[in-house]
Amino acid sequence: MDQLQRPSVAAFKEQEKLPVALVLDNVRSMHNVGSAFRTSDAFALERILLCGITGTPPHREIEKTALGATQSVAWSYAENTAQAIQLLREEGYRILAVEQAKGSIPLQQFPPLTTQKYALVFGNEVHGVADEVMSLVDACIEIPQSGTKHSLNIAVSIGIVLWSFYSKLYLSATNSG
Repeated sequence: MDQLQRPSVAAFKEQEKLPVALVLDNVRSMHNVGSAFRTSDAFALERILLCGITGTPPHREIEKTALGATQSVAWSYAENTAQAIQLLREEGYRILAVEQAKGSIPLQQFPPLTTQKYALVFGNEVHGVADEVMSLVDACIEIPQSGTKHSLNIAVSIGIVLWSFYSKLYLSATNSG
C-alpha cells in the first residue's frame, strides 16, 4: 500500500469524491455487484445505490470480486429503484441511464459538467434498466459498439462509463489547473 501510494480506507472515506453515484437496478449477479464496488473504489465515486433484487454486502460472492471495496465505498439499499431515483433528483443529481435506447447519446459525445452531480443507472443483465426507471431519467447514454453482439457485461460497461466520466471530470480538471 505505501509503495503504491494508495490511501487507507479511513483516508479514502475523507478524500474528495467524483460527483457520481452508481445505481444498480435489479442486478442479479453478485460478481457484477462486487465488480461495481471495486470499480467505484478505483474512481472514488461518492456512493452506490443497490436497488430491487440487487444483492448487498456482506455476501461472499460480492466480496470475491469487490476485494474489500465494500468497506471503502459508501452504499445503501432501496427496494424501489424509482423511489431511489426521486431521492437522488431531490439531492441535485442529474439522472442518466446507461442503456441502448431510442434517443440515447453516444458516451463520447456526452460532455459531463464539473458543476453537476450525476447518478448513472445500470440495469439488469437481461432486461436492462426497467421501463419505469427509464421514464424518470434525464437522459440516456450508451457505449458505441461495432461487433455482432451489441452488448457488454455490466461490469465492463460500468468500467468504461466510469473511466469516461473520471477522465472528463477529474483528469481534465487536474490537468487544466
